[in-house]
Amino acid sequence: MESRYLQQCLGTCLTQGLAEVARVRPLDPIEYLALWIYKYKENESMEQLRQKELIALEHERELAMMEQEMMDRLKAEELLFQQQLAFQLELEMQEKEKQKTEDFKTEQEKSTKDTLSTESIFKGEEAMPSEESMMDSGKTLAEISDRYGAPNLSRVEELDEPMLSDIALNIDQDL
Repeated sequence: MESRYLQQCLGTCLTQGLAEVARVRPLDPIEYLALWIYKYKENESMEQLRQKELIALEHERELAMMEQEMMDRLKAEELLFQQQLAFQLELEMQEKEKQKTEDFKTEQEKSTKDTLSTESIFKGEEAMPSEESMMDSGKTLAEISDRYGAPNLSRVEELDEPMLSDIALNIDQDL
């Protein structure tokens, strides 16, 4: 039982120490063996400490890798969010541009109608309401018109002859 204890605790250390004493052949082998065993114990303690540090370092490295992966995912998510935001802003800008274009067209049509109305008034003609509005209202031409002596007709048929202002409008649109 004691031999087993000595073999288990001192076996490797004593075997290596005695082999070193036999190889070196110092003047004081007992003191040399004692210092060698002391140094062996110091080396063993340092090796155990180094193993613990390696384990801790490996653990820290794994934590750093997990943190880096988390940061990469967050950056990817932020980039995706920014892309979605940029896409949404682009859609809003396109919608605003479309609205501006429609407003511009409406304003241009209104301006063209005002110009035609002004031209017809300028030429001494009165702007006539559209046929649809006259038919819808059910009023006679005399009721709609402010001119003295307007005929009291319920319906007026117009010829499909282009007026001078219509020709000018077509030329403006072609340009």
